[in-house]
Amino acid sequence: MEKTNFVDQIRIFCRSGHGGAGSKHFMRTKFNPQAGPDGGDGGRGGHIILRGNKNLWTLLHLRYYKNVLAENGEGGSGNNCTGRSGKDIIIEVPLGTIARDEETEELEVEILEDKQEVIWIKGGRGGLGNARFATPTNQAPEHAQPGEPGEEGWKVLELKVLADVGLVGFPNAGKSTLLSVMTAAKPKIADYAFTTITPQLGMVEYRDGRSFCIADLPGIIEGAAEGKGLGHRFLRHIERNPVLLFLIPADSNDHRKEFDILVNELEQYNPELLHKQFIIAISKSDMLDDELKAAIEKELPPDIPHIFIASITQKGLSELKDLLWKNLNEEQQ
Repeated sequence: MEKTNFVDQIRIFCRSGHGGAGSKHFMRTKFNPQAGPDGGDGGRGGHIILRGNKNLWTLLHLRYYKNVLAENGEGGSGNNCTGRSGKDIIIEVPLGTIARDEETEELEVEILEDKQEVIWIKGGRGGLGNARFATPTNQAPEHAQPGEPGEEGWKVLELKVLADVGLVGFPNAGKSTLLSVMTAAKPKIADYAFTTITPQLGMVEYRDGRSFCIADLPGIIEGAAEGKGLGHRFLRHIERNPVLLFLIPADSNDHRKEFDILVNELEQYNPELLHKQFIIAISKSDMLDDELKAAIEKELPPDIPHIFIASITQKGLSELKDLLWKNLNEEQQ
């Protein structure tokens, strides 16, 4: 069920409405059979609009919504009557959704706020009626404009999870356990790789009623930037996390090498990820003595904050919350 309930990318065909044609019409009254042009303008075609909804966390509701076709505008009519505009289509999406053109891969829309509305694909403009073209030298224009066509094409909606802190680590590093202890989230936990195959979000309660959001992301493996394992599906969600918490288990054979591999995969995917705040947490460290901790500390980069934690015994978790909160506030200043 986990796979089917979380959808973070869909491909849909979109077409905005065509504009209605302007009317070519002449007024004829009982006492003036040549009263002049009175053709009205055509209505505009319907827009396709994206609206942010904070209560959505997946694109699942759009999975079978393969064709989005907005209504065409109606043509103008006599007596200077403008045609009705086509009905807009509003697509509700979770916060963190971006829209791209499939062919050009150009970023078109980004939704980051609740109730934020952006016209994604504009409807065609309605044509002008012949009344618009009347001049002193041409009092009976015989032409009116056709409506402009709408835009169409294959589009891609992609969700990048919005969270303050992203948990980064190899499969089975203890990320899900940490999330379950620090928050009210209940991720699937088991002793095998890729237990987490979709992002899990949880709110961490801090002091004085303050809180921040943390995301357990699917485990990274060497080669993820080339699409191995869960590849890009995992890496795209890291792009929106201002702070990245690298989780490395205490029983790792080489802590520095594991960290370097994780950082290299981020760099290969998007070098801008290296400008984020990094924190290293050594998990499963409840069995370490001071001598082993000192040995591990020598392996770690000296310029990156680190902390020893144990999720099961909750050792070091209060200090971890303090460290994360401090870094988040520095990021926001």
